[in-house]
Amino acid sequence: MGKVKEYSNGEVTVLWKPELCIHSAKCVHELPEVFKPKEKPWVQTEHAKTDSIVAAVKGCPSGALSYYMNELGPSEIDEAKKNEITKIEVMKNGPLMVLGAVTITHDDGREEQKQKRTAFCRCGQSVNQPFCDGSHNASL
Repeated sequence: MGKVKEYSNGEVTVLWKPELCIHSAKCVHELPEVFKPKEKPWVQTEHAKTDSIVAAVKGCPSGALSYYMNELGPSEIDEAKKNEITKIEVMKNGPLMVLGAVTITHDDGREEQKQKRTAFCRCGQSVNQPFCDGSHNASL
């Protein structure tokens, strides 16, 4: 996996994996005082309460945003999610969202594990195939 950026308010740490982000801006719309894509750093956790940040992060459609509670540390495992059934949602004018653990076998034989959310391209425009990178937004 590529780079991961971390942003903390002392209570919760938000992790952002840029290569997974499909730029749906759901986080920006839900919590604009924290998620500010035109500023650096673009995630400013000090501007909202922890429960609001957690709710916004949980709504990330691509899984590019995740979090952990600092008190428990980054190795916290949600056992309930671990046994959850994998679901597929077809997003209107967007990707196929796979919610749950999957193993992806690429055409070169390489395998990749995804645990929470994976956005698969439906339009064929993504430069990050088979994953969605938001390229479909340019044609809307």
